[in-house]
Amino acid sequence: MQQLHVVCGAPGAGKTTFAKKLAKDLSAVLLDSDQVTQRLIMAGLQLAGMDVNDRDSPAYKKVYRDTVYETLWDVAVINGEHLPVVVAGPFTRECGDVSWPDKIAQRTGMMIKIWFVRCPASTRKQRIAARGEERDVAKMNDWENYRKTCREEIPAFLCEIVEGDQVDLTE
Repeated sequence: MQQLHVVCGAPGAGKTTFAKKLAKDLSAVLLDSDQVTQRLIMAGLQLAGMDVNDRDSPAYKKVYRDTVYETLWDVAVINGEHLPVVVAGPFTRECGDVSWPDKIAQRTGMMIKIWFVRCPASTRKQRIAARGEERDVAKMNDWENYRKTCREEIPAFLCEIVEGDQVDLTE
C-alpha cells in the first residue's frame, strides 16, 4: 500500500513549493489542486458565463470546490497503485474536521500523512502579489476580508507542521 501525503494550508503559505520538494524526495506523483483542474475549471466558468478567474465566490465553491477535491482523490488512487502520491490544496474546511484523515484513508485506501504549511499573513500576501496570477486579483483587492476565509489555525488532527516562511522558494 502506497502512502498519500496531503499538503494543506492557506494560499501563499508555500504549499506547492513544499509539495514539489516532498514529491521529488519521495519519487512521488505530485497532484496540485490548481494544476490538475485549472483548465477545466476555467472552461466551465466561461461556459457558465462566470469570471474564469473566480475561485472564491459562493457560486464557485458550490459547483467546483468538492468536485476539485474528489478529482484529486480519484487521480491519487489511480497513481497510488504504483507510486507514493503527494496532493496539495488548501483544504480549509477539512482541516477543522478531526476525522478528516480517516475519511481520506477510507476514500482512497491509502496510508495518509498530512502536512500543514503555514506562514504569516503578510508573507502570504507578498507571495500572492508576486506570483501575479489573474485568479488572485480579487484576493489582493480585498485582502483583509479574503484573509478571514483562510485557515491560519493548526488543523484539528495530528499532522506535520511546516513553517512556510522557511520553505526555499528558489528551488
